Amino acid sequence: MSDHGTLSPEIEVGPSARATAPVPLSILMVAPQPFFRPRGTPFSVLHRIRALLLLGHRVDLVTYPFGEDVVYPGLEIFRSARPAGVFDVRIGPSLAKILLDALLFAKVRELLHEKPYDLIHTHEEAGVLGAWISSRYRIPHVYDMHSSLPQQFENFGRYNWRPVVGVFQQLERYTLAGSQAVITICPALYEHVAATGYRGQLALIENSLDFQPPAITEEEDAVLRVRLGLGGEPVVVYTGTIELYQGLDLLVQSAQLVRQRIPNIRFLIVGGEPQQSASLRRLARKLGVEAHFVLVPAVPATEVFRYQRLADVLVTCRARGTNTPLKIYQYLRAGKPIVATRIRSHTQVLDPATAELVGLSAGEIAAGLIRVLEDPAYGRELARASARLGAEDYSDAAYIGRLRELLARLPIHRPVADHGR
Repeated sequence: MSDHGTLSPEIEVGPSARATAPVPLSILMVAPQPFFRPRGTPFSVLHRIRALLLLGHRVDLVTYPFGEDVVYPGLEIFRSARPAGVFDVRIGPSLAKILLDALLFAKVRELLHEKPYDLIHTHEEAGVLGAWISSRYRIPHVYDMHSSLPQQFENFGRYNWRPVVGVFQQLERYTLAGSQAVITICPALYEHVAATGYRGQLALIENSLDFQPPAITEEEDAVLRVRLGLGGEPVVVYTGTIELYQGLDLLVQSAQLVRQRIPNIRFLIVGGEPQQSASLRRLARKLGVEAHFVLVPAVPATEVFRYQRLADVLVTCRARGTNTPLKIYQYLRAGKPIVATRIRSHTQVLDPATAELVGLSAGEIAAGLIRVLEDPAYGRELARASARLGAEDYSDAAYIGRLRELLARLPIHRPVADHGR
């Protein structure tokens, strides 16, 4: 049972990205997340599924008992049981995930005894399960590595104890050893895996695939601005989660400085859970800048473009981590100037030609925002360069092509046609 509605977004991508596989595969995918929810890893899982379906494969997805159903031809979702007393799960490591992952494992075992599969494709900590299945059932395993599991404890600040981190370092080594292919989503992770001496198929497939933006008119933009109370003021927009590592406390602090130069500045933050938004609002109130902020809860995946269109500047203040956030690829496509903190998460995609890169402090974030807002020509130059980067290096066709090439290199033993699926 799940607590979800149904999401049926368009599966179409650009025509140059469509190319079916020579032999369609039956794929068992395991995603230990609430699916679907509009946040990082579930987005990545969703777009990986879309790409596999566009290539002509079939996907059975085993996931948590929370989130919205997604309806696509060729996709079937199987949800694990809900542990007693667990009604949701937050982002990052938690004790609830241990119980949820145990029941996820049970559901996967059930399906393996009911259906034949050509490939198992796992995400995050499910890679441990995938490595075991690959050895036990002789099925090739693709590990989708969204982050280094030991590093998550540092990023989220939970259970960041040496014995716990040590255990997950061992589990990560076991997962890599039991994977015929590893997909990494950013250069830092690619380098991390390569440094371990990994001998399987290693691919870098960044999370650049996205939904096609809906057709939006300037009249619709104007209506949305009025509804949000933005008027004609300059707007700084952030879209994404409101976890601590996103650095939004620094953005709120920077507002004190920005308003001294641009008194009518507005900050639009789209995303996050209600309690997170409330915490951010309290900070803005404490610093005397609450009137400059508009906070909108998480919106459907296909609607986020509408809010990005309202931006004079798009901002990301992420404070730590090495994996590139999905919002960066959305920002590139938005055709707006970007201000981003100068950390590896951002600089492995962005450079000074495509974004205003700033230090990790409220003062430097404020200075970057002021520079872009007060120099429209500079802002337009950044916007053109970032849009060009998105179109040339992070297209749908490039994403799907890399996935197709990786699958072609795998030792698939049982094509679907041979076992009647």
